[in-house]
Amino acid sequence: MMPKKIAAGTPDELKRRLGLTDAVVIGLGSMLGAGIFVALGPAARAAGSGLLIGLGVAALVAYCNATSSARLAARYPVSGGTYVYGRERLGEFWGYLAGWSFVVGKTASCAAMALTVGAYAWPEQAHAVAVAAVVALTAVNYRGVQKSALLTRVIVAIVLAVLAAVVVAASTSEASDLARLEWASDITVGGVLQAAGLLFFAFAGYARIATLGEEVRDPARTIPRAIPLALGITLVVYSAVAVIALMALGPQGLSEATAPLSSAVAAAGAGWLEPVVRVGAVVAALGSLLALVLGVSRTTLAMARDRHLPRILAAVHPRFAVPHHAELAVGAVVAIVVATTDVRAAIGFSSFCVLLYYAVANASAWTLPPAQRWFGRGIPVFGLAGCLMLAFSLPGSSVLAGVAVVAVGALIYATRRRCRHQLSRIGRPAVRCCLCDR
Repeated sequence: MMPKKIAAGTPDELKRRLGLTDAVVIGLGSMLGAGIFVALGPAARAAGSGLLIGLGVAALVAYCNATSSARLAARYPVSGGTYVYGRERLGEFWGYLAGWSFVVGKTASCAAMALTVGAYAWPEQAHAVAVAAVVALTAVNYRGVQKSALLTRVIVAIVLAVLAAVVVAASTSEASDLARLEWASDITVGGVLQAAGLLFFAFAGYARIATLGEEVRDPARTIPRAIPLALGITLVVYSAVAVIALMALGPQGLSEATAPLSSAVAAAGAGWLEPVVRVGAVVAALGSLLALVLGVSRTTLAMARDRHLPRILAAVHPRFAVPHHAELAVGAVVAIVVATTDVRAAIGFSSFCVLLYYAVANASAWTLPPAQRWFGRGIPVFGLAGCLMLAFSLPGSSVLAGVAVVAVGALIYATRRRCRHQLSRIGRPAVRCCLCDR
């Protein structure tokens, strides 16, 4: 079913004010967050000297996912992302599964970003700082304060400046050694794929470009150009940072670092730059955390409205006009997670769930009619296969936890469906059902 089209000139119509540069900057703002500050360590542990290969694989899968999402966004220019695409193209269950995977996966991403704040701001008290960051940003979101386009540009500028300083300082240091980039016998296919799955976390957010269909001038031309440009720039930046980190620390040293870029500049003899790197990481992580909490709470709101989650989570604050129950629930869950887990576990679990989310997006794009396939069916097929391959190449604990949580979501859906069927046969009972909220 096609979404209702907004008539031109109506109050709800969004203005097409964004050009190619704007779309690329927004994409960079979504990708150049804190992921690169923390994901290199776990990825190096998995891939060893094959880290750069894993980075390339992650970027390729991300490109396929973003392209499929862009196709679908042009067809369904409404809020909800793959939750809507899966429902419209594959059926209600697949839309629900995508939404469930997004909520739980991005909740884990929130935890990873909060733990990144703690790791760089105060390593000895990382968990306490992470919980404080979650509480503070939940309070900010509760009052309806959102990250503006200007703030996005500021954060991108800060992150790029910090990463450039790291690259320059480490590349000119005598302590950095090109020999540490050489491939060794520790490279395995499984290790490279696992690293790619973990590094996929650092590319998360690229599909933000695909949601700009109503606000971009000539979206059919601009969006397909903006996606590879933003991904290409991000890949160049990430590759430069990964190369420098390997030159400074080597695969083994990088795998043991809890704050990889701080450790890299320290090992390169640029200790004066370490406080700058820590500040940049904290700024990037706080910006990403703010955006993530907003996104998760809004998807939670949408699913609650459709009765896939408890109806109470659909409440909107009468004064601040925000989904305050959803935001409080998300904040509480994230605070519990950051207090009880570490950043490596959060990254792995988040990557698994988000990869499943994009697997549904690629499957949905595969069903589009020929006129709406920009590059044929090859990209969604490769994207679907890549997502599933990377998801199940992640550390065993992440895969088991992800499968268990997705299974719980599927069980809730099946129970709700059966409950609704029974209620339709016998009429509404006097006591409300806690699952289907009837």
